[in-house]
Amino acid sequence: MATTNFSTPRDLLRYAVTRFNTAKLFFGHGSAEAFDEAAYLILHTLKLPLDRLDPFLDAKLLPEEVLQVLAVIERRVSERVPAAYITNEAWLGSYNFYVDERVLVPRSFIAELIPNLFSPWVSDPEGVENVLELCTGSGCLAIMLADAFPNALVDAVDISKDALAVAERNIRDYKLNGRVNPIESDLYENVPFKKYDLIVTNPPYVNSDSMGKLPPEYMREPQIALAGGEDGMDLVRKIVDGAAERLTPEGVLIVEIGNEREYAEAAFGHLGLTWLTTSQGDDAVFLLTAEQLAK
Repeated sequence: MATTNFSTPRDLLRYAVTRFNTAKLFFGHGSAEAFDEAAYLILHTLKLPLDRLDPFLDAKLLPEEVLQVLAVIERRVSERVPAAYITNEAWLGSYNFYVDERVLVPRSFIAELIPNLFSPWVSDPEGVENVLELCTGSGCLAIMLADAFPNALVDAVDISKDALAVAERNIRDYKLNGRVNPIESDLYENVPFKKYDLIVTNPPYVNSDSMGKLPPEYMREPQIALAGGEDGMDLVRKIVDGAAERLTPEGVLIVEIGNEREYAEAAFGHLGLTWLTTSQGDDAVFLLTAEQLAK
């Protein structure tokens, strides 16, 4: 396609939106629609401020800049690769993380709960000394937890050595070496035995039926980080089963299960799950206290 057809970001934005909608791309990795994702990819490629589109819409672009943007648009359409893998960055709240194909694109409803310090279930945030984050992936939640609880050491666990390499990069970027400790482990297996004030996890929870219906963009992510077995609860069961002996008497376990509330209630409803409110509603994250787990 001739670059002479495009001279401004406005031209490229119109073209990208049409291409994305025609290709029926899936937008579940940070953007809600074709316009938002097209704007983000164009601004990022041109190294312009991500929050200021309007001043640059009619700026004249160099031919090589047009080519760069067109290449990004084409990759997003032809490879169905999430935008975060193209830009190697993902935002979670106000936090920006490095990501690549070794980890899931960060997205977690738990991230919405961290700024409020899990109130009222955590009564003394400054007294939180040890936090365990299972299935850390890029390390995003572990980093946010370390920020939120300044006196805490955070053990960030993942079974994937590749994922931990990404997490280590983000830990360095946020200068949290020594406070966020990456551990290669199959859940609790290699975790040093100590008592935690908080255990937080966004584990693989997609049930087998839903795995077969995932959009192509999700298939570009590590499947080990998505698949949760027949009912999605395979790893969640192990996490719940092992939490009691790892929590302090006042400790809490917080688990994200996405759209799988029905299966979570079937598996753990007898424990008396508390469902926390997020932008998803009251269906995505549950909480159990150490007292409940001990029973």
